[in-house]
Amino acid sequence: MIHAPAHSPVPARKSWRWWLPLILALICGATQARADAGGTINLNFGPNGLSQPVDVDSAIKVLAVMTLLTLAPSIILLMTCFTRIVIVLSFVRSALSLQGAPSNQIIVGLSLFLTFFIMAPVWENIDRDALEPYRAKQITSAEALERASGPIRTFMLHQTRPKDVELFAGLAKLGPMPADQLPLKVVIPGFIISELRTAFQMGFLLFLPFILIDLVVATVLMSMGMMMMPPMTISLPLKILLFVLVDGWHLIVSSIVQSFAT
Repeated sequence: MIHAPAHSPVPARKSWRWWLPLILALICGATQARADAGGTINLNFGPNGLSQPVDVDSAIKVLAVMTLLTLAPSIILLMTCFTRIVIVLSFVRSALSLQGAPSNQIIVGLSLFLTFFIMAPVWENIDRDALEPYRAKQITSAEALERASGPIRTFMLHQTRPKDVELFAGLAKLGPMPADQLPLKVVIPGFIISELRTAFQMGFLLFLPFILIDLVVATVLMSMGMMMMPPMTISLPLKILLFVLVDGWHLIVSSIVQSFAT
């Protein structure tokens, strides 16, 4: 024998059918009261409401601002000196054979503050040439954007190898033109690969003294017959001691900042 469920969905449907006329009656009553008060109510159900004018220009501006906010981290990472700094600091931690000291937050934070310090002249030029005239309503937004791209283009070109710029200019099928007229779509990727190359060169030079320490420690342990002892146990304190004695952080930061001197 099959028993019917205790809670049947039928009453719920009847309840909804009872509430629907009540909701419609309330809407009609509110509409009638508004009409009696002398007001007007426009209810557009259907395709007629789509014929209303839309501010397309404002919608495009909002979309552009949202897109810019989304790409802001990538702009900071790839169009400034942040890439080289964070890679070099990561190489330092790897060369010292340290896994969690300094932590990623410290490396990224130090890289950001060094980026602000190195890029300060560029920001000042952008503020003087583009932002201040735009806030004073002396130039349009398009002119402000064009003026703002000048200092950042100059900075990137000073750090980019001509070979890398020529690569992307050839891929874009651009003819010969002055450097200050190159589009950003050519300058930015050339700057990125140049920064990666420079950062890896600096990282290789940082590894050399620490590799020598590892080789010396491993050779001494093998000559003493202590092959079961990991060389890292002896070499790690020696690396840290050497890094502290030569004031490693001062040398590395000063080398990074001076590498961007133009």
